[in-house]
Amino acid sequence: MNIIKNNICGFTGMWRRTLAGIAQSLWRGIPAQCRIPLIVLAYSVALMGSLWSACLLRFEFAPAAADWHQLLRAGRWMIPLQLVLLFWIGQFAGLLSYFGWRDLRRLFSCLSIALAIEVTVWLVSGGLAVPPRSVLVMDFVLSFLALAGIRLACRQVRELCMERPRRGEETVKRVGIIGAGDAGAALVCELFEKPHAGMVPVLVVDDDPVKWNSNIHDVPVVGPPEVLLAKGMAARVDQVIIAMPSASGKRMRELVQLLRQAKLKFETIPSLSQLASGQVRVSQIRPVDIADLLGREPVALETENIRSLLQGRVVLVTGAGGSIGSELCRQIAAYRPRLLLLLEQSEGQMFRIEQELIGRGHGGTIVPLIGNLLDDRRLREIFERYRPQVLFHAAAHKHVPLMESHASEAIKNNTLGTVRLTRLAVAHGVRRFVFISTDKAINPTSIMGATKRLAEIYLQAVAAHNGMDTKFMAVRFGNVLDSSGSVVPTFREQVAAGGPVTVTHPEMTRYFMTIPEAVGLVLQSATQSRGGEIFVLDMGQPVKIVDLARNLIELSGLKPDEDIEIRFVGLRPGEKLFEEISCDGEHMQRTNHPKIMRFVSPPTPLDRVEEYLEQLEEELHGSSDVQLKMQLKKFIPEYQPCLEPDFMAREPVIAGNTHTHHAGTPQLAFAAEP
Repeated sequence: MNIIKNNICGFTGMWRRTLAGIAQSLWRGIPAQCRIPLIVLAYSVALMGSLWSACLLRFEFAPAAADWHQLLRAGRWMIPLQLVLLFWIGQFAGLLSYFGWRDLRRLFSCLSIALAIEVTVWLVSGGLAVPPRSVLVMDFVLSFLALAGIRLACRQVRELCMERPRRGEETVKRVGIIGAGDAGAALVCELFEKPHAGMVPVLVVDDDPVKWNSNIHDVPVVGPPEVLLAKGMAARVDQVIIAMPSASGKRMRELVQLLRQAKLKFETIPSLSQLASGQVRVSQIRPVDIADLLGREPVALETENIRSLLQGRVVLVTGAGGSIGSELCRQIAAYRPRLLLLLEQSEGQMFRIEQELIGRGHGGTIVPLIGNLLDDRRLREIFERYRPQVLFHAAAHKHVPLMESHASEAIKNNTLGTVRLTRLAVAHGVRRFVFISTDKAINPTSIMGATKRLAEIYLQAVAAHNGMDTKFMAVRFGNVLDSSGSVVPTFREQVAAGGPVTVTHPEMTRYFMTIPEAVGLVLQSATQSRGGEIFVLDMGQPVKIVDLARNLIELSGLKPDEDIEIRFVGLRPGEKLFEEISCDGEHMQRTNHPKIMRFVSPPTPLDRVEEYLEQLEEELHGSSDVQLKMQLKKFIPEYQPCLEPDFMAREPVIAGNTHTHHAGTPQLAFAAEP
């Protein structure tokens, strides 16, 4: 019986595809300039047929000659009216083969307007210029069905003509879907509508018992995700897609572990924020990433406040090509500033973000500017020419171990560059200055953190001295996933190379958030400043770096310590075991946003800071790294510098107790390189 059924289905499918192929070939053979007249002709025939059929139904298929004459007179203006309204809603400009609920609603609205006009004419003329009301109503229904039928038929032809996987080259994958909510249902629907993707949904699982033993688009919901572990289940599905965009990180980790145990391949759909923004569709599946396993709750932003800060203004972003700077540019551009000034020293990074923003339609807004923060004349030229009103300062040297042996460069870029920018902002009336700082500025143990802390102190001093003319603020946050030089890309490269994955210490923890989330909260912080504050972003729960390494290895389909070795190499100079939230003397205040904290501390007198900076700049190039670090410690007493002079030529290994989170010099032994 099954053989007969399969033969019948195969024969039917072959003829459907053959007819669809003929229709597509005929359509492609029609010159482009002739297609719109053909569409108008098809719609006209459908509308005429609907009106004629309505008249036949009204008069029980035996209309009198007078009724026909009245119908012909009315059709001369009713059908052109409907065609004009169809043209108005874009029915002749769109692709016929793409048709969904939105198009159906527009079609219904168009014909409803036509019906309203026809009824009005009937009332004004006393029924002389228009057929009976029952004919108008039946014509409305039949016209709607006819036009919708044309569009659906074109869509069906397109779907049948789509290239399917060829036999012997690629087989259709049987897909199981985790999640029977809106995202899962949309995914099932899209997979059915796109057979060329080579994936057919065969079952759905969900945590909610209420949904078990039901169907989504004829696909059964068979139970909880744990049923995938049942014997024989692996033979029913070739791949699993996790369609739970709002799932917590804990639940995602549980699901990934379950799917690994079941030895099933798995992917996921885009995040909730991407789906909500319209950037991607639910069917754009991707591999499960480390950000999915960290699972931070989506952040709600008060977009109107951000829009009022940025829209119609001249905004300057320094370090525009970096990880944070480029995301600032993306998000700021969406709020339609008058001009978005992109200041970047690296030509290659500038080119990438410039081309991306042009591709997003912001070519008329952005102004790419190559320049160095230490070039006073170039900076002054930019400020005098463009008069920025809002400034986001993201340019910095940020790599902790690397900067330990380049103290003078870290001071020049992170501190003195910020000082020059601050002075120009005051001189040219910048309304708001947002400094991108770091949690490493809190009780710093690295030169990078110390230079950022010194820049914070200077900004607070300037804010207190200049009053409310320019609102200065700093925003601190921890590590951002996939930023340049961060641990995640490094781990990925090590896994791809076959290992080992190097972790500094088994107890090291860090706070993580995604780049878009961090930048969104930076923009939100900028709207809340009164001047002189340091904002700290809620980074969630700290993550053990060794757990992060294990998760990345497992997501690559490998086993930690078996396929890929995890090697502990000891704390590097300037590193802490864990990061802190605030410095001594900083008092926390709540803000209007639950993910943002405001820290306020007594400012240092500006003249004292200026005097110290002048002295520091004079000693910059005549001093060693150790001397510069000790000079910084005089002004920042909480700074605990690493004073090992030649650590860059050595390999650190664990020795003794390294559990102190910040000490003067990390308790490490160094093995000389061979």
